[in-house]
Amino acid sequence: MSHADSAGAARLPVPLLRRMARHMEPVIILVRPQMGENIGAAARAMLNFGLTRMRLVDPRDGWPNARAIAMASGAAGKVLDQAQVFPTLAEAMHDVDYCYATTARGREMTKPVLTPETAMADAHARTAVGEKIAIIFGPERAGLENDDVARANAIITVPVNPDFPSLNLGQAVLLNGYEWSRGRLPAEPAPHGRRPDAEVPATRLEIEKLADHWESRLDEAGFFFPAEKAPVMKLTLRNLWSRLPLTRADAQIFHGMLRQLIRRN
Repeated sequence: MSHADSAGAARLPVPLLRRMARHMEPVIILVRPQMGENIGAAARAMLNFGLTRMRLVDPRDGWPNARAIAMASGAAGKVLDQAQVFPTLAEAMHDVDYCYATTARGREMTKPVLTPETAMADAHARTAVGEKIAIIFGPERAGLENDDVARANAIITVPVNPDFPSLNLGQAVLLNGYEWSRGRLPAEPAPHGRRPDAEVPATRLEIEKLADHWESRLDEAGFFFPAEKAPVMKLTLRNLWSRLPLTRADAQIFHGMLRQLIRRN
């Protein structure tokens, strides 16, 4: 996107930008899901990574499903309430340009087999040129059938322990959602609100005051002896304080420890 394109996008109304972003996100298709709880877990996993477009193919227990709504918690309104239900996978894919089928089993089909990471990188490239993509997940007991996989353009297989390759539905959706969102989420978790003192690094000034406090009290106690070695000992101690990765709470504790020792003596 050019600078001009970026500036133009920035002037678009926020609701329109949100609709555009939603159009670019992959459609999550759950084929013949069996348990409402697993549909709800999948919805939570989706919303964790900003995905909201769910389609259900012939859910075993019908729709809507109270257990799915209870399990989805806060994701019910943004994902489950908007979910679409279709009788067949073909109908659920009616407007999809490119589709990935998730399966742990080898299939006798000539299709690209990708990890979630490479599949979602490919998906981003496709949505960037206007393609609509979908990721298909099979029923909990046996996964996708060959007829389902045959409708997909590529296969996603998670590299897991070959002796136990089974993932539940929520886990599978979570892994692919995370890979889709990489690069769009913060590199490191951002704390909400004011960080407690136990997490805030001590400032240089706070470290200096702590070093001054200990040096003064140790000097009074005759710690820096003999006199000719005192400058080197003080420098070593000062260097020690500056090397320690202390938080604000750590510095307060060291001040308090020293005050208590002085009171007791």
